[in-house]
Amino acid sequence: MKTLYDIAKVIRSKNAGPFSITLDVLFESEETYRKVKDSNLINRSLIAKLYKIPEESITELVYFDQAHGIKVTYDRKISSGTIGDRDVYGAQQHAPLMLLPVDDVICG
Repeated sequence: MKTLYDIAKVIRSKNAGPFSITLDVLFESEETYRKVKDSNLINRSLIAKLYKIPEESITELVYFDQAHGIKVTYDRKISSGTIGDRDVYGAQQHAPLMLLPVDDVICG
């Protein structure tokens, strides 16, 4: 089984200010990027499910054709650096996307 980790060049997360997290997925080839984009695999419903957040918390989901990339921004549950925040920089929030199965997208 292939995962998003297997087909993406970069999967990362970072702060988008103290109240938001941004996820970036970048692909080396336009062909792979187009397959993922055209499949609508990465959408608001999926992100909400993977991150256990309401869809309304997703403030941005953009496909950047020129960069062969996808950017998703969502509201943090608690602000960066607040007591109880386990990832001040938002740098470890990409993990749920890594294991996303993509066999249907690549083979289908």
